[in-house]
Amino acid sequence: MLDIIPFKALRPRPAVAALVAASPYDVVSLSEAQNIARLNPLSFLRVEKTGADLPGDLPDPPDDAYLVSRNNLEAFFAKGLLFQEEKECLYVYRQATATHAQYGLVACISLKQYDEGIIKRHELTRAEKELDRTNHIQAVAAQTGPVFLAYPASDFIDALIERICERTSEYDFLAADQVRHSVWLVNDDREIEGIQAAFNRVESCYIADGHHRAAAAAAVRKRGNRPEGPGSHYDYLLAVLFPHDQLQILPYNRVVRDLNGLNQDQLLKKIGESFLVSKLPRRRPPARADEFTMFLGDRWFSLQAKEGPGEKDLISGLPASLLQEAILKPVLGIEDPRRDSRISFVGGTDSLEEMEEMIRSGREAAAFALYPVSIAQLMQVSDARLQLPPKTTWFEPKLLSGLFVHLLTDRLP
Repeated sequence: MLDIIPFKALRPRPAVAALVAASPYDVVSLSEAQNIARLNPLSFLRVEKTGADLPGDLPDPPDDAYLVSRNNLEAFFAKGLLFQEEKECLYVYRQATATHAQYGLVACISLKQYDEGIIKRHELTRAEKELDRTNHIQAVAAQTGPVFLAYPASDFIDALIERICERTSEYDFLAADQVRHSVWLVNDDREIEGIQAAFNRVESCYIADGHHRAAAAAAVRKRGNRPEGPGSHYDYLLAVLFPHDQLQILPYNRVVRDLNGLNQDQLLKKIGESFLVSKLPRRRPPARADEFTMFLGDRWFSLQAKEGPGEKDLISGLPASLLQEAILKPVLGIEDPRRDSRISFVGGTDSLEEMEEMIRSGREAAAFALYPVSIAQLMQVSDARLQLPPKTTWFEPKLLSGLFVHLLTDRLP
């Protein structure tokens, strides 16, 4: 059973919501965030991205970088860009493109259930990234962006959400990501209780995106400097919960900086020991899990595994594992994709075009496109308490930050 609660969100005035709402902190670089903040002083990246309001690179953010984020949050509130709800509410958050729509419930969910494994994970966190988020939450005294959760779809919950969306929305705007973001307010106590009761019948949920946010919130909860007693704001995690059957996972592809001392012909020969290599007439993604497409030089190739997928366990049969064990490690010498600076990751709708440009410009040497994993595979891996290979899932659309803030204190000063 999922323990969700309403909360007094700090959120933008409708007139400025489109200007305040920003990409998540972890999908923009520091230099990109600094440029966005200069061009749009209302961007929530000035709160969400550590150092967005400071000059230059910040490989090791100083303490005052986090204090700047806190001061910016207070300034947004003081200027009336943000306001706080008078009572605890829930929200429905829809993201829609021309071909896809997903409807999530914005709520706070018990961090005790994170510790107990009811909120299930599929990814290891990196210590430095977790520490940055932990320091950010602690200094700002708020969870400034939601964790993206998936739950097993329920017709009953779908019907509840559908009725809410028949009302007038609080926000409805087309963002720079060409996604229409819409939000509906749920402030009726009986309706909130009905939604809570429905989620009480859901046994577990899954982190789709936001492992570092969740781990950091749990770490802040365990630190000593927090109010005592049950029901503290520190005991809950800001989240958006989506039914699993509405979600789409896009490919998370790989580019490599060099060919490990090989020329292009030698690389193709080495790969040909395990794969059927054929030239492609045009750019395309892989058609199945045991195929990769590769951009090398100025053309695309299909790499079809000679042995086929066969009988493999949950992890070794995944495309990211197959690529790592068959090509990246033995041929290109990339032992640990988490730490090797010679490999980068490109995800999302336009990733093939982006990778092609990277190779043509000479910034990278070769690109590999992977078949995406399914939400069912993610749930199976999480249920088994296993971890997916790094950079395996790219969920799109991304949740915008700045539309909902969960304060760890009752109110801002």
